This record gives sequence, structure tokens and C-alpha cells, in this order.
Amino acid sequence: MGFSEFLGNSKALAGVRGMLAGDRVPGALLFAGPEGVGKKTLALMLAKALNCERLKDDFCGKCARCCKAEEMLVAAREDAARRREIQDSARRVEGLVYFDLQLIEPITRYILIEQIRQVRNVAYTRPFELAQRVFIIDQAQAVHWQAVDLLLKILEEPPETTTFILVCPSAHELRPTIRSRCNRVQFLPVEDRVIERILEDQARLPRAQVALGVRIASGSIAKAKTLDLVEFELRRRPWLDYLDGLVAQGALPRGQQAPSPNQPGSPNNPNWPNRPNWPDWMMVFDSTKALTENRESFEETLSIGYALLRDLVHVLEAPEAGGVVNLDLGPRLKAWASKLGLAGIERLKSGLDQAYRLQVRNVNQQLGLDALAIEVSMRQEKMEESARRDVTK
Repeated sequence: MGFSEFLGNSKALAGVRGMLAGDRVPGALLFAGPEGVGKKTLALMLAKALNCERLKDDFCGKCARCCKAEEMLVAAREDAARRREIQDSARRVEGLVYFDLQLIEPITRYILIEQIRQVRNVAYTRPFELAQRVFIIDQAQAVHWQAVDLLLKILEEPPETTTFILVCPSAHELRPTIRSRCNRVQFLPVEDRVIERILEDQARLPRAQVALGVRIASGSIAKAKTLDLVEFELRRRPWLDYLDGLVAQGALPRGQQAPSPNQPGSPNNPNWPNRPNWPDWMMVFDSTKALTENRESFEETLSIGYALLRDLVHVLEAPEAGGVVNLDLGPRLKAWASKLGLAGIERLKSGLDQAYRLQVRNVNQQLGLDALAIEVSMRQEKMEESARRDVTK
């Protein structure tokens, strides 16, 4: 038990333990870094270490205060889960009770102003059962805009008996005034050797697929521990169909005629070595339907698409440098990258960015991905038409 169980990010861990050993833990900390690399885990460990009766720069997990801290965390999680199930917005925030060690998370899409008001109400009182009160605000970037000023005021004048730990993926998602009030601890993706050891210990993947699992986890301990390769391949399948359909040699668009054999742009003309490709629109439209049918997991779906686009850039620009996530798709990645080019990949990435931003709005994401495919196809067609004209000159 203790900090010895923490995996990866040794620099962040050393910094936190140094603060504890020197008795100089600041009133507000900001743990920033990618998802799943241990930010919240280390925040919870720090909260226990601040209250452990036996150790100064660690925690035992067995003393009365450590056990009480764990009970408070379990109760806080159960309370948040219960409130997320309540549909009535007023009842959802009724009777908020915060413990000496409190994990504060979004109970809707946001951390609500009522939650931050309760922080203010409790923070300036003395702890009841622990030596130091600790508020861990997970997904701090999700604090509602109406509550940001209130949170800032609390951080400007933090009480001596309360420590705030803000946890978020990127410090730049927070207001500069919030960042300036916190001592930042930066987290990085966990080393591949650590991820590989986790996958091997779990024995959920054949040895031949561990390397692929390491790339899919992308430095995230959480992803490594929950990785289901079969489910991942099922979720990835519509993206493969989307790209296959987009670059495929499908049927001509309705109403369009192919050039005659004697025309310069004809597939049979020896001066035009490559037959023009038209997307397989049926495959494209079926794939966009599959990609957008589950709104709850759409952000995870987008992350798989982003990973594929990064792989395409690697294949085009740095094929020898490694870094490709989807190791099992080598030949297809080369074919897609060659067909789309950097311009096509960039436009697809812009389309995914737009889809990510529109998640908070009630929009038809399938229509957006359909339109994106049509736009990329039209750009490719114009480029090919230009190339054909150059050949005939």
C-alpha cells in the first residue's frame, strides 16, 4: 500500500512526495495531462498521505484516518452516481453533503454552480474527522461558466485547513486566472514498457497482439487495464469502411457518364495510366450510420478516427519513424494515405474537429460525416481532373 503502487509518471510522483516531505503542499494544485495516466489516482493518494497518522511522505492505507478517507471516497462516488440518475434538475442538487475528503465530478455534462457553492460553504470550516480537508475537482475544465468566478474567489483565498486539487486533461482548458492560482504538476503518457507489463500481467491478449495493445493504449494505464481488442476492432470497423468507401473504385455517381475510350481522360487511353476512382457511396453512408448511432460513446468513436488519421500522416511523412497505432493495417494505411494525400487527411481532420465541437449540440452527426466524405471526394476529383489535363498537354 502507498505510493509504491503508483505506475508511471515518476517525475510527477517525485514532485508530490517532495512537497509532502518538506511540508510545503500548496493550497491549490493542478494535475494536468492526458486521460488515464494517473492524475486522479495520485490526487487520491496525496489526499490520504496528507492525513495518514503513521507516515509523513506516504500513506499506510491501514490507520484510522486512511480507512476513513477511503470510506469518504466510496460514499462520494455513490452519491454522484445516484445524482446522475435523477432527471429533475432541482432535485439533482438537493441536500449536497461534502466530507472532509471529497471527490467532486460532473453530475451532468458540467460541474454545477450548486456544487461549487457547497465547496465554498464547507471549505472555510474546520475538518470534522481528518487533519486536512481535501477537495479533488475532477474534470475541472467542466466547471460551469456560471461557477468559474466563484471557484476563482475560493482559490484566491484558500483556507489553511483545506487543499484543492484540480484535475484536467489540459491546463489550457482552464481560465488563465484559475491556472495562475494553482501549482501545476504535469503528467505525461506512461512509458510503453509499463503498459506492456500491465497487458502481460492481465494475460488478456495473445503475445503476438501485445505490441498492438500497447499502441492502442497510447500511454494510458486506464485504457490498458480495460482494453478489449475484439470490442476495439468492432468499434474501428466502421472507420475502415468509411475510408475504404471513400477511396474505393465504386460505381459512377448517379447521372454521370464515364469518358469514352477515345477521350484523353479515358481509362483505356494509354496516356492516362490510372482509372478514375469514384467512392463507394453505399459503403460510406452505411459506415457513417454505424459511427453515429451511439451518441453516448461518440467521443470515443472520434478518438479512433483521430488515431487512424495520425497513422496516415506517419505513413506519408515519416514511415520509418514508427509511431503508427494500428500496426495491423499497414498495407491499407499506405493505400489510403496515397489516395488521400496530406490535403485530404487535413480536411478529414478538420471535419472530425467540427464533429467534436458539435457534440454539445443536437445536430445530425451522420449528415456531417456524409457531407465531409462528399467534400473530400470532390476535392480529390478536382485534383485528378487537373492531373489529367496536365497529362494531355
